[in-house]
Amino acid sequence: MRVVFDTNVLVAALVFPGGQGDAALRRVIEGKDQLVLSRAILDEFLEVLGRKFARDAEELAHVAVFVSDLATVVAPKRRLRVVKDDPDNRILECALAGRAQAIVTGDKALLALKSFEGIPLMTLASYLGKP
Repeated sequence: MRVVFDTNVLVAALVFPGGQGDAALRRVIEGKDQLVLSRAILDEFLEVLGRKFARDAEELAHVAVFVSDLATVVAPKRRLRVVKDDPDNRILECALAGRAQAIVTGDKALLALKSFEGIPLMTLASYLGKP
């Protein structure tokens, strides 16, 4: 399944080993699912790691390479304004450009959409098949 993870899922995967984010990323590493990523998502992810979790430039560079190598990186051509928080729109743009089959997020505004142009939005727990 082609899947887009929002920034918080990516952060959880790398900052909290053994958690649900880690389990989601492990599915990608094991080849069960294919992660779709855009430059905008990667940039926001690295910015959050640097600002909130005090990661230095060298560590951020390693993370950028690791995640980029793991994912299919797409360049969305359509700019969307579907939800109020603009970075959330980048998630939707990436999903469309990458022909994703799911968007995994904890963002309430995105989850309220339930689906976007046929792409279901789901929580991390739902993605992992947990009640």
